Amino acid sequence: MHLAYPAVLSALLFCTGLYGVLARRNAILVLMSVELMLNAVNLNLVAFDVWLSRTAEETLHSGQALTLFTIAIAAAEIGIGLAIVLAVHRNRGTADIDRLRDTSERHDPDGTDHDARTAEPTDEAQKAEATA
Repeated sequence: MHLAYPAVLSALLFCTGLYGVLARRNAILVLMSVELMLNAVNLNLVAFDVWLSRTAEETLHSGQALTLFTIAIAAAEIGIGLAIVLAVHRNRGTADIDRLRDTSERHDPDGTDHDARTAEPTDEAQKAEATA
């Protein structure tokens, strides 16, 4: 088998994952697209490892070892990512990336964003106004 076949398949998978990361608004679909990109990298690592082991006398299989590390990192990433998405969904009621804002920001219906600290006066500011 030529090296071009898995390399082209890997490039197609990576481009599909990249499109999913850039175009999707749901956090779960973005995580799935990142996993697709990591699997494309794994396919490339194994394909180049097999190709290089045919030309060299030493077969260290470093590409396959790196693939195992990548799979472990991807499993940890999806576990932590899903936990964060579920926690955000419980608190905010949505997993839409565009609607998620920092907790210190407040979004007004007229389209302007205000900092929560400057939009609402604090108790000290109210006391200062009352005494003045």
